[in-house]
Amino acid sequence: MSEHFTISTLDIIHSLKLSCQIPDVVEAIASQSIITKAAQELRITVTPEELQQEGDDLRFAKKLVKAKDTWTWLEKHHLSVNEFEELAYNNILSRKLANHLFSDQLEKHFYEHQLDYVAAVTYEVIFEDRDLALELFYALEEGEINFPEIARLYISEPELRRAYGYQGLRYRKDFRPEIAAAVFAAAPPNALKPITTPKGVHLIWVEEIIQPQLDEQLRQKIITESFSNWLKQQINAMRIVTQIDSDANVRSHEELLDTSFTKTK
Repeated sequence: MSEHFTISTLDIIHSLKLSCQIPDVVEAIASQSIITKAAQELRITVTPEELQQEGDDLRFAKKLVKAKDTWTWLEKHHLSVNEFEELAYNNILSRKLANHLFSDQLEKHFYEHQLDYVAAVTYEVIFEDRDLALELFYALEEGEINFPEIARLYISEPELRRAYGYQGLRYRKDFRPEIAAAVFAAAPPNALKPITTPKGVHLIWVEEIIQPQLDEQLRQKIITESFSNWLKQQINAMRIVTQIDSDANVRSHEELLDTSFTKTK
């Protein structure tokens, strides 16, 4: 026998509060407000053709091939058709504003921060014992063992072991500073002498260093990062007041912080 269970708007808000997701929701709302206002000031518009294409792209990305699939997805996410169009509209507006603000600055930004976009392909095994890591490093140098063998022997996590400790393509900012300095000074393919961090002793194989090229993928990455930083600056300059309590109590971030720390003083 199935049990009827009703979840109200207040239940959802309460769950968001307990899971500490309210700040993310508030930031998303503030971001959209900033984007809409800036686009209006710059007279950026969205055409029906762009809206149709974005809707098609969204359905393709969500694998919504049939009309029934689309309706099921909308129902699952509690979206009306109009709200789905609003989602598509907001995506386009955000993209067009980002390009408007930052596309002209791409080349200047790229050449000023070129080192940040140098990437490395690495493999890694983390040890607790530095002596063991050193012993294996010297064995690698002497050709007595190869890195996949080390990974098979000393990585406990199955998926990572099967990939021989593969870390993917990572940029300088993705590494700890002490590791980045060694990785990007390496002459691959080569192993780095073990590096100790709070996480453990890292034995790293540097497979490849990839010099950056300002292709379309990197162009979009730079625009997205620049736009995200710009949005954060705009949000930090705002005084955001949230009204989410059932008793309609309005509280600013400053008031919430004051309340939170009163008992600890």
